[in-house]
Amino acid sequence: MKLFRRSICTFVFLFSGVQMYLYSQSPNNVVDEVVWVVGDEAILRSDVEAARLDFGANIKGNPYCVIPEQLAIQKLFLHQAQLDSIETESSEVMAEVDARLNELTMRAGSKEKLEEYYRKPMTQIREMMFETVEEQSTVQKVRANLTKDIKVTPAEVRRFFKDLPADSLPWIPAQYEVQIITQQPRIPQEEIDRVKEELRNYTERVNSGETSFSTLAIMYSEDPGSARYGGEMDYMGRTELDPAFANVAFSLTDPTKVSKVVESEFGYHIIQLIDKRGDKVKVRHILRKPKLAQTDIDSTMVRMDSIAEDIRKNKYTIDEAALYLSDDKNSRSNHGLMTNVKYDPSLGEIRTSRFQLQELPAEVAKVVSTMNTGEVSEPFMMVNAKGKEVCAVVKLKTHIKAHRASMSEDFQVLKEVVVSKLQSEKINQWIREKQKSTYVRINEDWRNCEFEYPGWIK
Repeated sequence: MKLFRRSICTFVFLFSGVQMYLYSQSPNNVVDEVVWVVGDEAILRSDVEAARLDFGANIKGNPYCVIPEQLAIQKLFLHQAQLDSIETESSEVMAEVDARLNELTMRAGSKEKLEEYYRKPMTQIREMMFETVEEQSTVQKVRANLTKDIKVTPAEVRRFFKDLPADSLPWIPAQYEVQIITQQPRIPQEEIDRVKEELRNYTERVNSGETSFSTLAIMYSEDPGSARYGGEMDYMGRTELDPAFANVAFSLTDPTKVSKVVESEFGYHIIQLIDKRGDKVKVRHILRKPKLAQTDIDSTMVRMDSIAEDIRKNKYTIDEAALYLSDDKNSRSNHGLMTNVKYDPSLGEIRTSRFQLQELPAEVAKVVSTMNTGEVSEPFMMVNAKGKEVCAVVKLKTHIKAHRASMSEDFQVLKEVVVSKLQSEKINQWIREKQKSTYVRINEDWRNCEFEYPGWIK
C-alpha cells in the first residue's frame, strides 16, 4: 500500500477492526488516519485535509464526503492505468510542474513567500507537485482511452440541439482573428562574438577543473526551465529538441567533454552529455542570449512602422507583407493569420484561427483589445514563442462578439458539447461498473454521506 507518502515521524502501522492509525513515538498521539481503502490503496485523513485547504472554497457539499470520493475515483483510474500499461512521460510532467510553480511563484510574489505558504522548501514542493501532476496526467490519459471511440456526426449534433430553447445554447465568448508580421532586430556580430566567447570561457573553466558545468548553469544559464537544476534536461527524443541542438546533443559520446558552441532558435548553447537511453538523450546545457541594443530596436521599429503605413495605404496587403517580410515561420505562409492550437483528449489536436483574448500572447492581446476590425496597429515589442524579443505589427481581421452558439457559426463548439456529454455518460457508467469489482472499505465515521456514486458501500 502507498500509505506513507508524507514523512510524519517514526511510526508503527496497526490494523484493528474498521480503523487504521499512524502513530508518532507517543502511542497516545494519533497523527494520521486511513479513512478509505480502495483496492490496495489507502486514502489518509491528511490527504483529505490537504485537498480541503487547497480547494475548500470551490467544493460544493461536505468536503469530507466529496474529497475522499474524488480521491477514490482517481484511484480507480490509476488502477486501470496499470492494467492498460498507460504511463506518463516524466518530461511532460516536469514541464507542467515548472509552469505551475512559475505561476504560483508569481502569485505569491517570490520563491521565499511560496515556501513560507507551503511550509516546505522548494525541492519538497516540487516533489509533492510532481506526484500530483503525474497522477492527474495519467488519469486524463485513462479517460481519453476509455472515450476514444466516441464520435458524432453533424446530423447527430443537429438532432441534439434541434428542440433546445435558444437560451439553453452555449454562450460563446468574444473571439478574435489576428494577422501578424514580426521582425527580429538585427544583433551586431560583436554581440554574438561576445556571447560565444563567454560560453568558450565556461568550457575552459569546466575542463580545467576550476568549477563544474552544473554550477555555471545555475549561475549563468538563461534557460529558466533547466538552470535551477544545473542545466539538466530530461530524456529527450531528437524531434523534441531544436534541430541544431539535437544534432550536437546526439553526437556527444563522452560525459566529461563539453560541446562546441551551438546556435539554436533560442540562442547559443554549450552542452554536456549525461546519458543515452535508446533513442533518447539526457544532457545539461547553458543557454546565453545576445542582448539587443536600443539602436537596433529603434531602427527595426521604424522599418515596421513604414510597413504598417504602406499596408494602410494599400500599397500591398498584410497577406503579402507577411509572406515576404515576416520572420514568423508559423504564420507567414498562412497570410499572417495566427493559429490557436488546442488539444482535446477525445478530439485530438484542434487548430483554429479564432482566439479568446486571454489565449493570445499578452502583448498582442493588449494591442488587439483597443482595435477595430480591419485596423492595422502601430509597431510594438513582444516576446515570441522562442523567448526572443521581436517587433510586431498586427491587423485585427475579425472580431466576433460574444453570442449564443448557432449551428452555422459555431458547429465545432456544439459538436464538442455533444461529445463531452457522451464522454461523461461513458465515464459515469465505467465508474459504476468498476465499483462492483473493486474492494472498498470506508471507516464508519466517514460513511454518512450522499455520494455521487452510491456503490461504494456494498
